[in-house]
Order: sequence, then structure tokens, then C-alpha cells
Amino acid sequence: MELTEQDLLIALAEGDITAFEMYFKTLYQPLCNYAFTFLQDKEEAEEIVQSAFLSFWEKREGLNIRTSPKSYFYAMVRNACLNVIKHQKIKQKYIGEELALTNPGSEAVAEAISSDELERRIHEAISLLPEQCRLVFKLSRFEELKYQEIATQLNISIKTVENHMGKALKIMREQLKDYLPIILLLMNGLLN
Repeated sequence: MELTEQDLLIALAEGDITAFEMYFKTLYQPLCNYAFTFLQDKEEAEEIVQSAFLSFWEKREGLNIRTSPKSYFYAMVRNACLNVIKHQKIKQKYIGEELALTNPGSEAVAEAISSDELERRIHEAISLLPEQCRLVFKLSRFEELKYQEIATQLNISIKTVENHMGKALKIMREQLKDYLPIILLLMNGLLN
């Protein structure tokens, strides 16, 4: 029996695992191929597609899909791939700047040690954030998404995004207050 797009959406929203499995089997490989065209990495493409299906399943009841489920999945995968590419570009830029600024000698070694310690503490502080707060913080600071983009992606209001960011920044400031002098020194070194 052939399901219409609307029937399929209703079945998926109601948690029909058979409909979901059918859709997964039908779309998984084409979506992996699509993601591969962006990333040129088979494993990362598969991870993106699996995450898209998982995210869809977890949020299925609250989703308001105005297109076909197939179009929705392709858009999810495309956006996730573009976020990965943007994140890779940011990392490459940062690495390039770091390499250009480092100079041989004890000062560079001391800065690297301080930088490594600071990075470890930042990751620890991020891990202490509540889950939704941490997700909003990462999307804002690491993926460089605007609040509106975060709200759309997470299906929450902009005000909720602002509240999560305020809470995240407050916790981060508290957790990293002992490192403020190091942060200022490192930033001063990067700006000069």
C-alpha cells in the first residue's frame, strides 16, 4: 500500500516505527550520497545522515513540516553539511593564525601551555552547562549561528535562545574567573 506524503507525516509524528524504518531504508543511502558531495568524507556523511534521522525521530511530535518529509530530510542534511564545512573553515583559519603568530622560544612555549590549560578549562566549563544551554552556546559561539538561526534550528523562541545564552555566559564567567588574566594576556598577544 502506497502512503501519501500527508499520511506518512501523520504516521511519523505518531511514532509509527514501521513507517520510519521504511523511510530510513528508502532515503538513507541517497542522503549519504548527497552529504558526501558536500563533505567528501564517507564516514562523516553517514554520521550526518544518522544524526538527521535521530533528530527527526526525537523531535517528530513537535515538528511542523510544510514540505514533503523527503525535502525536509534533504534540507536537514544540507544544513548540517554546511555547518560542518563552516566549522572546518573556522578551525583552519584559527590554526593558520596560531601558526603565523607563534614564534620559537620560551615565551611561545609558556603561551602554548597556558593556552592548552585554558582550552581544557573552557571545555570543562562548557560541559557543566545544562544540555540545552550547552547546545545553544555551541551553536552560537562555535558554529557562529545567529540567534534567529538557532531558534529555527532548535524549534524554540528567540527569547529562549537569549535566556540560554545569558545563563551560559554567566556560568562560563564564573567557571573561568581565575583565568581572566591569562585570557587577557593571550588576547593581547593575538591582537599585537
